[in-house]
Amino acid sequence: MKDSTAKEKMLKKIRKALLDKRDNPYPNLEEASLYAKADDFLEVLFAEQFTAVAGSFLYCENEIQFIETLLELAEEKKWRKMYCWEPALQDILNTYEYPFYSSDTGFLNAEVGLTLCEALISRNGSILVSNRSAAGRRLSIYPDTHIVLAYTSQLVLDLKDGFKRLKDLCGNSLPSMVTTITGPSRTADIEKTLVLGAHGPKELFVFLIDDSQK
Repeated sequence: MKDSTAKEKMLKKIRKALLDKRDNPYPNLEEASLYAKADDFLEVLFAEQFTAVAGSFLYCENEIQFIETLLELAEEKKWRKMYCWEPALQDILNTYEYPFYSSDTGFLNAEVGLTLCEALISRNGSILVSNRSAAGRRLSIYPDTHIVLAYTSQLVLDLKDGFKRLKDLCGNSLPSMVTTITGPSRTADIEKTLVLGAHGPKELFVFLIDDSQK
């Protein structure tokens, strides 16, 4: 009789393991925390994690400071074609007479996409977005620069908290697309060299407005 092959030995061990019923050696595994306890404020933790993945974080006390900082940044970067499709965000820009494109006319030449978000995940510096807003799927992906306006009330610790927030907002009518953005688009597929903007924006900015006093 020929010696058993490595594959046959492995399958034999699997069959034996399936027949031997044992108690779960880790009954409380799902309750165990995967991370150390976060002692920092959520905005501090988010800023640290977000900048660690090449994101640019800007804290603003109010909408006026947001507009002022945005103007300075646009002048520095020489942005001229900024697109914004969400009515709530358009209202802010219109209040301070900030120029933007409100339709998709000339969208192929868009330089900046300005959007809101569903939540900021502090634990890993990610932005939770969906297609339930007028920004849809394109505005956060196509332009070379993506700017997100968020509020301190949207900060959550973990991804599960972000999904709970979205569920509370939408009930059972969840958006067809929900995803997270963690830093600018990147790839190292070509000669192991890190390239930003390979499949999406080269730059990602988060403006965080403190709305705790409202």
